[in-house]
Amino acid sequence: MQKAIFTLMERCVACKSCEIACAVAHSQSGILATAQFEEPLPRSRVRITSAGAYSFASRCVHCEDAACIAACPTGAMHREAKTGVVAVDQDRCIGCWMCVVTCPFGAVTADPGTGKALKCDLCAARGAMGLGPACVDACPTGAMVYLTPDELAGMRRSATAMASVGAVEEIEESVALWRNFKGGRAI
Repeated sequence: MQKAIFTLMERCVACKSCEIACAVAHSQSGILATAQFEEPLPRSRVRITSAGAYSFASRCVHCEDAACIAACPTGAMHREAKTGVVAVDQDRCIGCWMCVVTCPFGAVTADPGTGKALKCDLCAARGAMGLGPACVDACPTGAMVYLTPDELAGMRRSATAMASVGAVEEIEESVALWRNFKGGRAI
């Protein structure tokens, strides 16, 4: 089962570290101090979006049945056979924006410098070096994780179990305090 980036909204504080890390990872220099002076400026492939009281790191989810691939008239949008990543062949992209129109997540944008499609590639260059996606590695709160769906489910089960145990311990403490109070003893 392929790994994917998941966003745990309850942990996101909208610090935008993921956006910065993504832009730097896709810059010419790969260094923040110099990337901000590059022409064209490097662009992030992840965007922090407000969702009521929460924030969400919106990015390509590399859909199994990707609408952008089906809509692309030139085959520029394709799935990498080795990694399963939905990628853009910049040489074949004609900037028709069918991928932008059909993406249900708004994850494909226009690169103003080239006029071609721009989207998350799961940091292919970093992956080749054995590293995870830059956005995940930069997230200070652990709101972005790079896991298989089974690993995410296991993480959620563990968190639920820990919260349940904590709730039981709190209830036991409350009951003990109530018993002490009813018995007329000082608390």
